[in-house]
Amino acid sequence: MTRERIYLFDTTLRDGQQTPGIDFSVEDKISIASLLDNFGFDYVEGGYPGANPTDTRFFEKKRTGRASFVAFGMTKRAGISVSNDPGMSLLLQAKSDAICLVAKSWDYHVKVALGCSNEENIDCVEQSVAATVAAGKEAMVDCEHFFDGYKNNPDYALAVARAAYQSGARWVVLCDTNGGTQPSEIRDIVAACIASGIPGDHLGIHAHNDTGQAVANSLAAIEAGVRQVQGTLNGIGERCGNANLVTIIPTLVLKPAFSDRFETGIDPEKLQGLTQLAHAFDELLNRSPDHQAPYVGASAFATKAGIHASALLKDPRTYEHVPPETVGNLRKVMVSDQGGKSNFINALKRRGITVSKDDPKLDRLISIVKEREATGYAYEGADASFELLARSTLGSIPEFFAVESFRVMVERRFDANGQLKTVSEAVVKVQIDGEVTMSVAESSHGPVNALDIALRKDLGKYQSEIGDLELADFKVRILNGSTAAVTRVLIESTDATGARWWTVGVSDNVIDASFQALMDSIIYKLMKNREQVGQIAAE
Repeated sequence: MTRERIYLFDTTLRDGQQTPGIDFSVEDKISIASLLDNFGFDYVEGGYPGANPTDTRFFEKKRTGRASFVAFGMTKRAGISVSNDPGMSLLLQAKSDAICLVAKSWDYHVKVALGCSNEENIDCVEQSVAATVAAGKEAMVDCEHFFDGYKNNPDYALAVARAAYQSGARWVVLCDTNGGTQPSEIRDIVAACIASGIPGDHLGIHAHNDTGQAVANSLAAIEAGVRQVQGTLNGIGERCGNANLVTIIPTLVLKPAFSDRFETGIDPEKLQGLTQLAHAFDELLNRSPDHQAPYVGASAFATKAGIHASALLKDPRTYEHVPPETVGNLRKVMVSDQGGKSNFINALKRRGITVSKDDPKLDRLISIVKEREATGYAYEGADASFELLARSTLGSIPEFFAVESFRVMVERRFDANGQLKTVSEAVVKVQIDGEVTMSVAESSHGPVNALDIALRKDLGKYQSEIGDLELADFKVRILNGSTAAVTRVLIESTDATGARWWTVGVSDNVIDASFQALMDSIIYKLMKNREQVGQIAAE
């Protein structure tokens, strides 16, 4: 039996940025787009070019390799042409594969927000879609407040949706913008859209979570006929958030009610990276993952001692709706921790490391990781540090250099002009091939920056190899209270090849934690260089 295709549209970089407390930098957006692209999403919406400097810079080049890169923006304004509308011009010039145009589909909003007639609004939709198609980009229209609009004036809401479709939009996305629509209403209204002449394979759903039903509404829409689903990683978004794609995807892939009828771009092997994706994203946001998140939470497959644990040990199916390894998670029975090896083997395999399940070194690695995570390490968001730990435990990595000592001083003083300034000075002693070099660096950007400059100032024969190494981001999280708190530092690095990697350090001293992450970043870079040389030689 041929299964129908469901297209996955991620709007984390646009809708997710509206989450209180979240403000993505360009580097954040590049990192997240890479995570989404590698995982297998069909569409990655990057934001609103022209709305702010970050989004404008982000759209200066295409940021995905496989996924369609989508720019978001408004249809042209009433009373002016497409060519004279600055917003449309920026959208058409953006380095994107597709444009998602937001259009009013509730006549109340047309009157109050746009101040134009219903007919003028439809004309704006038609001309904007036509211009997008003429520019060689895939066009889609988000029908804002569609469900509320339909309940208020069904004929007009449907007219807006049909105008988008008939003008050439590949997707007409029905938005539950206020998040108050119920699943039964979703089914009925989607059915009405299809009956009005818009095929289901041109319809999408965009649900908000204001009643806690965004996932349920998205699945109800798919059952009713839509074939594109929009949402965000971990359900972030304004107010109560958006539909959580981390919950929707495994439901579509693993639950027979959907998997027997539909297929997505995520195969079972990719799905095993779901937990890592969700946790890596939380680490990038510098926040703790939700332990009770469906499928990917640390407690999603955890059972305490008692009759549940007893039954689970006999047959996991007694208290698990899916095997945890299918989504890259772990089974946890508090009195007897079960499994875990398959997850580590898969994680190692993805990094080109082969190890036998019976290898005692694997048990040692698992033990080390669990011990370190108990002290605050988080390897889901620090792939390079995990790989270095794995390679050093299972085999060996070259000792490129050894740091004998480092010292950091911070001085707050008045300069010659009477201005108060804070200057940091770092001294690092490094041994390479038996020779010790001492490097000194000063920085007005803090002690970690001074330490970074000093560490990379003179690495002898390796100096030329780290010339293109750049630290793209630096995040600090306090793991417990007080000024004596344990601190976790996460560093993102990149180089001229475009590769990006993350390293982690943990200590009750923020400078020491930072140094650990800095060291791992440099060692990983040197090791990566040798792997690339080996690959070229093999070819």
